[in-house]
Amino acid sequence: MRKERLEALARTLRDGQSVRLDQADFTCFSPEALAGNEHYTPAYLDVISESLTAADAPTFERAARAIEEKDQAWLGFKIVYDEQAAVHNTDNEVTKKYGEQGSADALPLVYFCNDAKDIVASRPVSPRDLFQMKDATRGPSMHNEQFDGVTWTSQALFDNVRVWLLGASDAASEVSALAQHVGFDVVVVDYDAAYVNEARFPGAERVLLTGGNFDELDTLFAAPQDYVCVLTRGHMFDPEACTWALRHKVHYVGMMGCAGKNERVHELVLARGIAEEQWARIKRPIGLKFGAKTPAELAIAIVAELVDVRYKERFSEEARAAHDADLDR
Repeated sequence: MRKERLEALARTLRDGQSVRLDQADFTCFSPEALAGNEHYTPAYLDVISESLTAADAPTFERAARAIEEKDQAWLGFKIVYDEQAAVHNTDNEVTKKYGEQGSADALPLVYFCNDAKDIVASRPVSPRDLFQMKDATRGPSMHNEQFDGVTWTSQALFDNVRVWLLGASDAASEVSALAQHVGFDVVVVDYDAAYVNEARFPGAERVLLTGGNFDELDTLFAAPQDYVCVLTRGHMFDPEACTWALRHKVHYVGMMGCAGKNERVHELVLARGIAEEQWARIKRPIGLKFGAKTPAELAIAIVAELVDVRYKERFSEEARAAHDADLDR
């Protein structure tokens, strides 16, 4: 999402003109995002566009400011697929805390919500709607199908985390699929085209090195906010991969392998000029520990750790404490 686009939408609305939201900016309405969803289609973005007025300009302005301030925030969308059910839906025996009113109205809505659960919207909402609007912070929404007649989606106002998979091993293939599913952008790097191919890594950016080794890795550049998973086939090029990640000072780097193998990699990495305190930054072995053995099981352990690292990075201690308290843990 681009700040300039949001500012332009706000200006146009304040001038009393109509706007058209498009899937290029609001990918939560893309056919890929809505595959299998029978309540609405990408065409509902046109319905939302036609509903917008000057009263919605502050919502887009707040979203633009969130991008500038690097706030953890979302633009949320209320989608009404059954007007009568939306207004008259009720709680059941499990959820007895949102009052007698269903949705405040049967109209679509664009709203802003951030990590602190600050809400900006063009009109008042019901307690039941407010509950689901705040759920955008669990992106796109955890309870979006809870109440009949209305559903919700959201567009993050921040970029996905990029995860480098150094090595096109079987474990890396499993990690790639699962990491993309939970919202990471994946780049896989290897020197053998038989491994780093589309069939094994659909949806990932693939980088094919030449020369039969990882020497060309030094021509690639990672950003400080990136994550790196060292998963080279047979651990053959783990020293080069670890050295590259540490030199680029990425936010997270983890490596697979047993203690004996990792000790040898440790020696080789230090021999390449890496300091001991830099080496200590590597999570080894990578992944949460729960007895994973197969590539698919290891992928669950690794991606679970990536999600945990991202959660701690993105959300404040206060927000995490509140979330944990809600879950009674």
